[in-house]
Amino acid sequence: MANPVLPSSGVLSPLGLDAVRLSPGFWGDRVALNREVTIAHCQDWEEREGWIGNFRGERPRRGREFSDSEIYKLLEAMSWADHPALPALAETVAQAQEGDGYINTRWSGSRYTDFEWGHELYCYGHLIQAGVARLRMHGEDRLTQVAVWAADHVCRRFMEGTETCGHPVIEMALVELYRVTGTERYLEMARRFVERRGLPALADIPFGRAYYQDDIPVRQAQVFRGHAVRALYLASGVVDVAVETGDQELLKAVEAQWERTIARRTHLTGGMGSRHIDESFGDDYELPPDRAYNETCASIASIMLAHRLLLATGDARYADLAERTLYNMLATGVALDGRSFFYANPLQVRVPAVPLEGVNHAAEGGLRSPWFDVSCCPNNIARTLASLPAYLATSTDDGIQIHHHSPSEIRHGDLAVRVETGYPWDGSVTVRVLEDGDGRIKLRVPAWASDATLAHRGTVREVTPGYAVADGPWRAGDELRLELPISPRWTFPNTKIDALRGCAAVERGPLVYCAESVGDEPPLADLAVRVQPPVENAANGVVELEVEASLGAAELGDSDGWPYAPAQNGHVDSSDARLRLIPYHRWGNRGPATMRVWLPI
Repeated sequence: MANPVLPSSGVLSPLGLDAVRLSPGFWGDRVALNREVTIAHCQDWEEREGWIGNFRGERPRRGREFSDSEIYKLLEAMSWADHPALPALAETVAQAQEGDGYINTRWSGSRYTDFEWGHELYCYGHLIQAGVARLRMHGEDRLTQVAVWAADHVCRRFMEGTETCGHPVIEMALVELYRVTGTERYLEMARRFVERRGLPALADIPFGRAYYQDDIPVRQAQVFRGHAVRALYLASGVVDVAVETGDQELLKAVEAQWERTIARRTHLTGGMGSRHIDESFGDDYELPPDRAYNETCASIASIMLAHRLLLATGDARYADLAERTLYNMLATGVALDGRSFFYANPLQVRVPAVPLEGVNHAAEGGLRSPWFDVSCCPNNIARTLASLPAYLATSTDDGIQIHHHSPSEIRHGDLAVRVETGYPWDGSVTVRVLEDGDGRIKLRVPAWASDATLAHRGTVREVTPGYAVADGPWRAGDELRLELPISPRWTFPNTKIDALRGCAAVERGPLVYCAESVGDEPPLADLAVRVQPPVENAANGVVELEVEASLGAAELGDSDGWPYAPAQNGHVDSSDARLRLIPYHRWGNRGPATMRVWLPI
């Protein structure tokens, strides 16, 4: 089955790219753009920067020590997209593999001398994931041979001992290779990598061992901490190991860590990672809007983890978090033209970024860039969008479950349905049965959707968050109609989040909204909003909102340059206005801008 995650057990079984076909719509358009534009864009930049040339032996070697992994992510995207450029690129990569299966353009000749920062096993992980994608979409070929050979090398070299990698990812890659090949040593190698972490297995560093989750064994951790991408990749691999080995204690440990992380360390957009200095989670309730890092790769890792937990448990809360992250982080990470990207995703930008056309060396928020020194995010976006249909629906023995509402055709067993919807702009979701068949159809009702209804066989009933259920048998032409009350709503932060006290945000359906100011538009630094019902305005199929606001300059302290005063003296010069709000995922497409999600009340 063409699927990036295919567990042998669990409450739900994923439906892959061979069972879910996207139609034009919010996600269908983005998946098509990814195949037609973004994948080629990534390949062009990797060639231009010399990262592909490294595999040809071109000298001097160019790129960071982990740049090989970007070519592997691109190969995975090409595999899921059945992209015609794959065979030639795979052959280029194959030229660099050594006789025992080792492959790394940075460390060849000085193997395994820096487990903390070298990223050798990390690079193998992405190579193996590309090989798994190719096996499931195409079958054995040159790329799959390189990936399997590399995995065999890893097992020979690391099965004994206590060594592991400073950047997790190989754990879930090896489990997936086990799932597709049935070779037990890959699962055992992944299990040992998981159990070694936190013994500790790695040297201490200035950021501390928590940076790469080596401060405490996985089973004892209470929350995700350290570098956000590393933490979430590791947790995904841990879930895979737990599912395949039947280790319920290990699975429950990750579930508990996820719960606390969502409750205390996750931004409104679903973004994770509050600190710029080490791209890490902050402490509980440390969620500043302007200094939020929220790396795009962390959001993709969060989606991967939520999907795995959904498959293992069937709990709708994991699909809820995945939906929030898909619409407000993944969709934000790539521009509408598919050719520029966000690396960091703050919820407030105070000063417009300085535009640039080449490589962004800073990777700070506020600037969509065509490429970065560290370009994990563009390639990660490419492989995620290429495999996105596999995240939308699942199956059980008695039917199908539709978790993410997008125009599509879904087929499984006796069931064949077409999903028709304008979601997320419109809350109507129609599921039309295409052929006679039998089975239960379940449609997710998001946690925010109170007063939702399901129309079925002439009756309309209220449905609560979770899943709306309808049973067959079905005749061709039968319909289900789910109505989700998509309307703007004000959202308020937990008072423990110091940085957000006195603020509110606006959401509509699954979308988070923001204010954006470009050029001569009113500044956002000095504003206050009134919590009144937002006004909707539809333009070009996109719903924008307006809220009542006062825009102006406030003088609330002495004028001698000291910004504090014993009492609020001074005055506020302001004018009433309508503040225009746009979906967060659309900001930054009109050029350098200031932006804010959380609005002072």
